[in-house]
Amino acid sequence: MNTLSTSPAAAAPATAPVSWLGTPARRLWLLLALALLASLYFMTSQVQAEWSFVLPLRGKKLATMWTVAFAIGVSTVLFQTVTNNRILTPAVMGFDALFQLIQSVLAFTLGAAAMQIPELSRFGMNVGLMVLLSTSLFVWLFRGQASNLHLLLLVGIVAGIFFRSLNNFVWRVMDPNEFTVLQDRLFANFNTVSLPLLLLSLPAIALVGIWVWRQRHMLDVLALGREVAVNLGVNYQRAVMGVLVVVAILVSISTALVGPVTFFGLLVSNMAYQLMHSHQHRYTLAGSVLLGGLLLVGGQMVLERLFGFNTSLSIVVEFLGGLTFIYLLVRKAKS
Repeated sequence: MNTLSTSPAAAAPATAPVSWLGTPARRLWLLLALALLASLYFMTSQVQAEWSFVLPLRGKKLATMWTVAFAIGVSTVLFQTVTNNRILTPAVMGFDALFQLIQSVLAFTLGAAAMQIPELSRFGMNVGLMVLLSTSLFVWLFRGQASNLHLLLLVGIVAGIFFRSLNNFVWRVMDPNEFTVLQDRLFANFNTVSLPLLLLSLPAIALVGIWVWRQRHMLDVLALGREVAVNLGVNYQRAVMGVLVVVAILVSISTALVGPVTFFGLLVSNMAYQLMHSHQHRYTLAGSVLLGGLLLVGGQMVLERLFGFNTSLSIVVEFLGGLTFIYLLVRKAKS
């Protein structure tokens, strides 16, 4: 049986359309309005200090959350489109494990000097290495063949396991004091992103977003499957390669900016499919970004206002995403 048969376009959700919200376009406008209101409330609520201090601080957090929401939401929908499976995410390719391995090797080889590397240099190195390795893998597996998507996924899973095994080995032989410092870099953190890194990420995210939007009709065709796409005149191998490279860029930027967020994309993409109830990428892509931003902004406000930073936003997001993953596996097994 083909394990990649759950196409986002061909497999309609088991639930009925959300008809009371009208068309997908109306749902997007509603999400946009909610996102603007949530962002405005996040910026202006419970201000107990000077506005000149609060607005830049909260503005940086808000921009970071929306940047991550865009990168993770878009990359997950694109990856599920080319793999024709709503359960798979870019994390299956081992991006999070590769990021952790890079940080671990730097801390092990350079020790305390690793913490002295300038932020821009470390950010560029992380993004460059992840994009270079993933793109080299894509080119090697797709060179001269019609499609090696199944092999690509298998190699990605094996590579992720390999990177995690190396991580565990490095952690065991690492000095305990260095490992304590390293731990802060191994988990997603939305509160300590520097402004130069954010400003460096935004133009790259914007350029990728423009490319994705211009390719939205081609993505609709890819979601129908390889045979249909080829019959409709799509250069399938080239199209899939381009999408995978874009996925690698988006995931690399997001991971290098705040750290690995494994299940967040799975959560927002499947919420977008259920809410939009459409295979058109102009709706699912925008829906995943808006839902991701709402979850991050809303979650951050709950943690700050109600729980007083007693837990991390990434932990809550991963918990909800893990529950979504289990639910999708159980539902697919029953069907």
